[in-house]
Amino acid sequence: MSELKIVVLTAQERQERAVTTGTKAWELFADEPAVIAARVDGKLRDLSHELTEGAEVEGVLIDSADGRDILRHSTAHVMAQAVQQLFPEAKLGIGPPVKDGFYYDFDVETPFVPADLEKIESRMRKIIKENQRFSRRPISDHDAIGELQDEPYKIELIGLKGAGHSEDAAEGAAVEVGAGELTIYDNLDRKGEVVWKDLCRGPHLPTTKRIPAFKLMRSAAAYWRGDEKNKQLQRLYGTAWESKEALEEHLHLLEEAERRDHRKLGRELDLFSFPDELGSGLPVFHPKGGVIKREMEDYVRRRHIEEGFSYVGTPHITKDGLFHTSGHLPYYADTMFPPMELEGAKYQLKAMNCPMHNLIYASKGRSYRELPLRFFEFGQVYRYEKSGVVHGLTRVRGLTQDDSHSYVTPEQAPGEVKHLLDFMLSVLKDFGLDDFYLELSTREDSNKEKFVGSDEDWATATGVLERVGAETGLELVPDPGGAAFYGPKISVQAKDAIGRTWQMGTVQYDFNQPAGFGLEYQAADGSRQQPVMIHSAKFGSIERFFGVLVEHYAGAFPPWLAPVQVQAIPIADRHEDYLYDIAAQLRRAGIRVEVDDTDDRMQKKIRNAQLQKVPFMIIAGDKDLEAGAVSFRYRDGHQDNGVPVEEAIARVVAAVESHEQV
Repeated sequence: MSELKIVVLTAQERQERAVTTGTKAWELFADEPAVIAARVDGKLRDLSHELTEGAEVEGVLIDSADGRDILRHSTAHVMAQAVQQLFPEAKLGIGPPVKDGFYYDFDVETPFVPADLEKIESRMRKIIKENQRFSRRPISDHDAIGELQDEPYKIELIGLKGAGHSEDAAEGAAVEVGAGELTIYDNLDRKGEVVWKDLCRGPHLPTTKRIPAFKLMRSAAAYWRGDEKNKQLQRLYGTAWESKEALEEHLHLLEEAERRDHRKLGRELDLFSFPDELGSGLPVFHPKGGVIKREMEDYVRRRHIEEGFSYVGTPHITKDGLFHTSGHLPYYADTMFPPMELEGAKYQLKAMNCPMHNLIYASKGRSYRELPLRFFEFGQVYRYEKSGVVHGLTRVRGLTQDDSHSYVTPEQAPGEVKHLLDFMLSVLKDFGLDDFYLELSTREDSNKEKFVGSDEDWATATGVLERVGAETGLELVPDPGGAAFYGPKISVQAKDAIGRTWQMGTVQYDFNQPAGFGLEYQAADGSRQQPVMIHSAKFGSIERFFGVLVEHYAGAFPPWLAPVQVQAIPIADRHEDYLYDIAAQLRRAGIRVEVDDTDDRMQKKIRNAQLQKVPFMIIAGDKDLEAGAVSFRYRDGHQDNGVPVEEAIARVVAAVESHEQV
């Protein structure tokens, strides 16, 4: 055997090694059980991959992002094998890893029920115990069609690959067929015989026994290739983790997320609803939800004025020519509602506010002395989101943006971006979100036709955002291809109380719309110059931010945001007038208070206030009346008895004014 020279990469070093021809990747990591695949010359490979001269090899740990994807993809294959063993008529769709789990689509006559998932899980455990080996096998399109003749969906994917459409075939289709060489993965038993196979690009775990912990979660209907014109398949979701402890932690997080689900809490706390009569994704806010929404709006309106913005207002509909001028049509046509015909013209529901703000800018001549010129409004916009992605308040069709646009000279742009980012981060902190990072969304250079503007424009805009983002000291994560068609953007990704990340506000650098609208200002030398337009939304949308806050606080809002800040509870009917008098004093101090004068017993009244997550309760009985005091009860159950009325009021006012969480 001849000798090969390779390079083994670790986090600490780059080590040159000599190995014999025919050496497999697994041989480099035989003493590292947590390594389940390899990255060879930058590409993910099975551990059975044969190394070649000069290869750079890095072990992929099972608890890394790539390692978890491989684990979950392999578990999806095991699930598909179990399904076909239990339901031989089942036809295979696709089965990719997704965030925190995996799924596989099946064409079956009868939808899966919970009892089926239990049977499938049991069969999966049997397959895992059998220690079947995943074996990769290159194959021609023709031969693959022959082998998979009983799998019509796989054959369709092969056809799409042959036509050059595999990447766009469906969510996860690239995992099945990818591009270039077609491969099948065989599951081999201990005798080396094929017991199951699937069309797949891979890579996979070495064997099924390397799956430490998994659980099937639920079933759902899903259209083949995500197209509602296609047949509806059954999708099974599952999750897999590198250890039983990691699985248990994930399941606990899911339980906590379910407890915090803003849709559930919205009903229980009587905050908002989605009447069928209005249509999907169109919320209405009830009085208690309206209080929170008003507090949010009052806060951010005041902050914008303090930060130098002028409040403006624009209509909900416009002639569609405006969106051609701005460039949004046809780029965003799929997310806009169909146009309406009126007086021989087409009108559109407003999907964004920026074109109308441009008209305000263009309403008169502008001088460099006016810049930065900042406009702000609560602009209600309408987006045609597909029904499958509409989700409570966090993905709606009618939303209100705290939308602002700054018009600046090119020289002022870096300072304005910094100003907007600082503003946005301070807003998040005031609402109790203080763990975040930044994401820089840029143009995809390999797909320039989806973006407008010159290379020079994009380089300038991207450079400004990148420098300012880095100066914040926050992590700046690249997002290639995620930019708007008119320019790059920075978005704030904030973590909530249980560690989930939410995209919040954005800052976008726009050199396109000022050109399209012919916006100008007179420079100091008398020349006419084009301003830079910078978009920003601090909440992103009020509806989405509202939903995030409900989940972040699990409905227990800080006193300044709580719909009812104080619940007054009389021990007996004779104590009601006393508490009504105290309630009047609280209202004069600007506090939202209710007196529970129902026929319920005192303990039930306390329980009701706890369920409604009211921050404070004041309870009064005979002794309190005599002493001019109350029992002061906090949301966590802690209670101080005999608190003078003036002190009780002062405690509430101080908590509200300080924005503290109790």
